[in-house]
Amino acid sequence: MARGLDHLVFGVLDLDAAALFLERAGFTVGARNRHPWGTHNRIVQFPGFFLELITVGDPGLIPDHAEHRFSFGAAVRDALADGEGFSLLVLESTDALADNTTFHALGLGDAEPFFFERQASRPDGSHVRVAFTLAFASKQGAPAPGFFVCQQHEPQNFWNPRFQIHANGATAVSAVTLVSPDPSAHSHFFEGFAGADQPVTEEAGWTLELPRGRIEVVTPDHARQTMHWRGEGPANAALALASVTLTVPDLAPLQRRLDEQGIAHARCGSRVVVEAFGAVIAFEQA
Repeated sequence: MARGLDHLVFGVLDLDAAALFLERAGFTVGARNRHPWGTHNRIVQFPGFFLELITVGDPGLIPDHAEHRFSFGAAVRDALADGEGFSLLVLESTDALADNTTFHALGLGDAEPFFFERQASRPDGSHVRVAFTLAFASKQGAPAPGFFVCQQHEPQNFWNPRFQIHANGATAVSAVTLVSPDPSAHSHFFEGFAGADQPVTEEAGWTLELPRGRIEVVTPDHARQTMHWRGEGPANAALALASVTLTVPDLAPLQRRLDEQGIAHARCGSRVVVEAFGAVIAFEQA
């Protein structure tokens, strides 16, 4: 079964400053959560998908990577050492242990799955349990960004329709875009990672449609021209996470909101793009 987009890990140095910026841009941003492995996050939810603003809150708690063990905290810390922005792409899972077995069989990694739980705060101040199992995939020769799938064990406690209403009109995730000098070198990996096949090939790269959203892998020049991406571009055939695209019913109210808040933005074809904290957030009309 193909796996839809689940979330993007968005590393920032100042969690509250990044949250304030997104609130000015019209997003509803959740409260600060603390992980036992040293990271803190704040969530921007959409139906079935979220942006995870994350930072290092307690560096002394972060475990290093070990053989067959992926350290989420270390991945966030190391990515931030190279700069802010998107660092991990996450797809949904209904059975992370089975997906882990599949990834091993396909040669997409040998890390052990990872289970964790925490208490989440509701708007009324009460607390509920949320729990997740993660299974990791890796791209040989392209260690960054990171990839994993996430199984929700208490989805009714995590997803909240009230948090999915945004003043800028954003309603859903449309796409995640990665860049590579050689997009074709990565199609096989993403077919295995996403459990989907038959990517649509175009001149500048390819697109893989998923049950929720799509994955695009394009050349750095194409990303610069179509979404004002300002990255230097990965070397050789490596990958970099460039942007997330969200849908809105109408681009005009979004642009008015950004103008009123003094937030720089650009119109790139059918998209409006905002550069923030090393990443590109794009909007397209549904």
